[in-house]
Amino acid sequence: MLIVANWKAYIEDLKRAKKLFAAGKRLVRTTGIGIVLAPPAPLLGALASGNKSKVAFSAQDISLTTGGAQTGESTAGAYVAAGATYAILGHSERRAAGDTDSIVAEKLARACASGLTPILCVGERERDGEGRYLAFIREELTAALGGLPPKERAKVIVAYEPLWAIGRTAAFAIESNDLAEMVLYIRKVLAELLPGKSSARSLVLYGGSVEPENIRALAASSGVDGFLIGHASVDPDMFPRLLKQLV
Repeated sequence: MLIVANWKAYIEDLKRAKKLFAAGKRLVRTTGIGIVLAPPAPLLGALASGNKSKVAFSAQDISLTTGGAQTGESTAGAYVAAGATYAILGHSERRAAGDTDSIVAEKLARACASGLTPILCVGERERDGEGRYLAFIREELTAALGGLPPKERAKVIVAYEPLWAIGRTAAFAIESNDLAEMVLYIRKVLAELLPGKSSARSLVLYGGSVEPENIRALAASSGVDGFLIGHASVDPDMFPRLLKQLV
């Protein structure tokens, strides 16, 4: 089980970031669950420097550029130098800010070329009765992975985050059977895009209104390999409760 904690812009001071990092290290030891922290860029290097724990670090996004005269940009290579081993790409908030499918695909290529493991976010805005949302998910996956060499496609982690489920309570979030169907569908598309049987090793995560009340059921019956957690990951009470439901 893999948990990716996307801190977004919730954490602005190093002292609080260090406390959350320490909590993450304790949780890895006590639960055995894999944890990836995605702090804001200025804090990542301070936390990851000299890190010898089993907690890993991720960029929340990377720049399209590979370097040079690009003020304010953070390249994949710079994140690797800072200690990141993962990169969240195509997150709904970045897509809303202007990242198109082609931009996400190019960032994916930059991440792979630098040795980062991409966490590719996909998800529909709404569900229709005719199943058009499935075609939308297929299009996002194909557009992102299609330009990568087969071996690099196999390294990509897919995080399914339906926009209609974000910000809802557990009572109104996705049902376990609906998530199970989507995980199967994503794996089906991956099987078409990846060489041989390598898609069987691909990780599929879920993000969207994950709470202590529903995370155990979602994990137990959906076939999902882990979760991408946003605001709850910076809550020092909620985050441990979430992970303890998975043990």
